[in-house]
Amino acid sequence: MQILAMKPGHDGNFVLVEDRALVWQIEAEKDSFPRYETITADLLLRAGGHLDRVPDVFAVSGWVKGWHSVEPPVNGGYFGWKDDCAGLSPYRFMGRDSRLFTSTHERSHLFCSYGLSPFPQGEPCYALVWEGNLGCFYEIGADLTITRLGWPLVDPGNKYAQLFAIADPTFPSLKGHFRFSNAGKLMALAAFSRRGPLDEDGRRLIDTLLQADGLVRNMAKDEFSWSRYHDIGVTDPAFMELAGHFSDAIFDRFHDFARRTLTKRLPLVIGGGCGLNCEWNSRWLDSGLFADVFVPPCTNDTGSALGTAIEAQAHVTGHAKLESWSVYAGEAFVEDIPCPSDDFSEEPLDSEALAGFIADGGIVAWVQGRYEMGPRALGNRSILAEPFSERTRDRLNAIKKREGYRPIACICLEEEADRHFDCPRPSPYMLYFHKVRDPRLAAITHVDGSCRVQTVTPAGNPEIGRLLGAFARRTGSGVLCNTSLNFNGRGFINRMSDLAAYCASTGMDGFVVGDRFYRRRG
Repeated sequence: MQILAMKPGHDGNFVLVEDRALVWQIEAEKDSFPRYETITADLLLRAGGHLDRVPDVFAVSGWVKGWHSVEPPVNGGYFGWKDDCAGLSPYRFMGRDSRLFTSTHERSHLFCSYGLSPFPQGEPCYALVWEGNLGCFYEIGADLTITRLGWPLVDPGNKYAQLFAIADPTFPSLKGHFRFSNAGKLMALAAFSRRGPLDEDGRRLIDTLLQADGLVRNMAKDEFSWSRYHDIGVTDPAFMELAGHFSDAIFDRFHDFARRTLTKRLPLVIGGGCGLNCEWNSRWLDSGLFADVFVPPCTNDTGSALGTAIEAQAHVTGHAKLESWSVYAGEAFVEDIPCPSDDFSEEPLDSEALAGFIADGGIVAWVQGRYEMGPRALGNRSILAEPFSERTRDRLNAIKKREGYRPIACICLEEEADRHFDCPRPSPYMLYFHKVRDPRLAAITHVDGSCRVQTVTPAGNPEIGRLLGAFARRTGSGVLCNTSLNFNGRGFINRMSDLAAYCASTGMDGFVVGDRFYRRRG
């Protein structure tokens, strides 16, 4: 049985699931389209080119007729967690009989995190969906019955991002205006907070944000002009201190609810954009409230189409789990032009030689296989560099055109992770913070001593595994800086013409595509 699923709205994507296996996931922002892109004609054509027949089921994630979740619903709508929110009906496509499955956006997060989790079907678990609007706990029973346990906070993601907007002089005072990148930037700034005493103005601002309802749609930024933090600048030390307190206040609201209500010590699955907050994920893992915690690599809306596909599969077959899936489910790299010989020379890839090139300070783009689903570069569309020098961190942020306070993540051989980091278990999707144990790793150590770590094995990703092994033999550490290969504000680069232009314009020292290394001339 083939299920073609789609997610409308931002982070648009198509997914094909066949016989309980993920075949591919194609995302609108990838191939250097704008971040958070909606489904486009190009994406439709790309997805259609991978189909060999009319699917048995079309599955559409619920959304709204507009931008905000409270607008009129379409195809299942935004909110709704009960079983009667989903439906299957006959559907005709291109003269062929098929079926149309629709469900809510809320349920898409539940089934994505549950369907990809390692917990077997029939084992009850808790679920947390927290994102821009939703902030709810659920229990998923042995029979897949979903019970909403409570809504500790409305709009957790929007509130988290809005604090950054209030302090940022470049953010306009417009009702309904939202910038998705604010949340990740605030996460970076919160690490600078020492959690010292907070002034009354800060307490009032936090309380006002926590109590607000419909914050983005109903309150323009200048309504907070009474606060000394309004347009203070996001790198002001006082604001960095406030960022940490606000991060704690949101997490504590959910933690306190979970401590009081979620008392069965079941496993926890997490869905929604707040699942990209590595600090919060680590705190859930360390809380002791749950038997285990799972966060999928597409925990934000990039997982919604897949979640609806999994729910459609469960609706038709009774199976709510995928038996086979990989994070490397995207499209293959497109070699639309030959090697740009004017700027780069071409040679066969030699992992030992490349490890030496990187150890000597070379920064390289790294392209292998199919791109990663979700927003994290996990070793197939990455920029790699040595992890020992703060100058490397600064150069990477300059290449990426990012703020200097943004940390650089790393990729590490799983067998070495516990030596370099407080990382006693695999972390394959770069979704947790871990304390750095190795003082040499200056480029990837954030101001609070943490790092966002991805662990890999040679079996899971042979190409990057060979390079990390060679780098370990060269330097004693199987660890590299790893940040996403993309133009600023765009999804992963996925074609040679874009890659060549990017490397030439940013001063990249070289790039790898498959089994070839392109070294900058001179």
